[in-house]
Amino acid sequence: MTNNRHNGIFYGVDGWTVLLYVLIVAAGWISITSASYDDSAADLLSFSHFYMKQLMWIGMAWVTAIIVLLLDERFYHMFAYPAYLGGIALLVAALLFGREVNGAKAWFEFGSLRVQPVEFAKIATALALARVMSEYSFSINRAGDLMKAAVVICIPLFIIILQNDTGSGIVLGSFLFVLYREGLNKWLCIPVLLIAALFIVSFLLSPMTLLVALILVCTLSEAMMNGQWRSRLVFLAAVMLSAILLCLVMALIAPGTLDLYHSLLTTTLAAVVFAAVYAYRSNLANIFITLGLFVGSLVFLPTTDYIFNSILKQHQRDRILSFLGIISDPLGTDYNVNQAKIAIGSGNFWGKGFLEGTQIKYGFVPERHTDFIFSSITEELGLVGALAVILLLCAIILRCLYIASTAGDQFSSYVCIGYAGMLIAQVTLNIGMCLYVLPVIGITLPFFSYGGSSIMTMYVTMGIVSGIRIRSRPNWLKDQPSPTRGGKPGI
Repeated sequence: MTNNRHNGIFYGVDGWTVLLYVLIVAAGWISITSASYDDSAADLLSFSHFYMKQLMWIGMAWVTAIIVLLLDERFYHMFAYPAYLGGIALLVAALLFGREVNGAKAWFEFGSLRVQPVEFAKIATALALARVMSEYSFSINRAGDLMKAAVVICIPLFIIILQNDTGSGIVLGSFLFVLYREGLNKWLCIPVLLIAALFIVSFLLSPMTLLVALILVCTLSEAMMNGQWRSRLVFLAAVMLSAILLCLVMALIAPGTLDLYHSLLTTTLAAVVFAAVYAYRSNLANIFITLGLFVGSLVFLPTTDYIFNSILKQHQRDRILSFLGIISDPLGTDYNVNQAKIAIGSGNFWGKGFLEGTQIKYGFVPERHTDFIFSSITEELGLVGALAVILLLCAIILRCLYIASTAGDQFSSYVCIGYAGMLIAQVTLNIGMCLYVLPVIGITLPFFSYGGSSIMTMYVTMGIVSGIRIRSRPNWLKDQPSPTRGGKPGI
């Protein structure tokens, strides 16, 4: 009689992945307990405490993750687009009717329960992007296909920016990692990152400086992509000299009508038209992509002053100016990060011990159970504890990438890579924020920070990834007979 032990619903579950989940969940809950524990409270087991609320969310998340684990990946492929549209609808609803928390209008509030729809929109966007990129005809080297993938990312990203939720917007932008793994030219990532940096400091620079920087970034990046350095340098020299000549001629013909900036802008736009015609006749997709980045940036840059002064809240403007060293406010804007750095520094190598962190225990570090929980961990467990947390998070990320590499189809692989990119971005931003090597933007540490929507999202993604792992195992492992058959050793 055939042994049926392989027919169980959990047959094939990856033991290493489960072990990592258990370890990181336990560490996360202990961290929240440490950050929010109050020994003067009357009832330490009351669900009014953050650690008890988180325990409840963890239980619900585990049940949800198991349900997700049992679903076939064809389900996610089929409902990727409906889920994406539903996520977009939730984001719009939050923007119109949601509650504003810490300057971001990105929450639904039902009594004492708060739900952040952007967390679920991340999952849906990853599924939709994987669906688009797994189509048979998709090619990362075709500008049209690349534009489809970009639209999937940019629509929710635009809504999130309108919600004033900067951190979630950056995390959503991490889906570019999927495009990179698919084969997107690595040199194309450079102008994207540099242009993003230009946006951050654009209000500090003159229009002339910004224009010259954009021209240099886009032209030299395109030269890196194609290896045509000589022709691109000649192109740059021609644009600059033409601008100077145009400015001199106009100064003689009609003084004061055209300064150097507008002369450079005029010659650059003419050069863009010339480059577009050349790219079309030569079928060079990289030039089209670079031109698209340049024109889009040129159109958007004039709005940065308006965004900085009219859309960003005062505390967000202060954070940017403080990070750039323009202002200093130790008791105001800089208070949170200064206290976080003190907590991290006081932990030394071994830490002060569980529940013994003074910066945390006496409430000097705000948001110590959410955005700045890494500071709480480091103060009480020291460098050893901080490294342990980082290693656990890195192990989860690497596991996602490994499962992506062994997935049986492209859709599943792209889903895993997308979730890995989300984790990389969120971990980097949160830890960088606590160390103040990155500006404070309000982002949680996955699995460790308090939050129902966040922990539910993490468990759903891990359920999807684990399910992919089960169904991507080789057939000889899935269908392997039992070691014994009829009481005799199997052959």
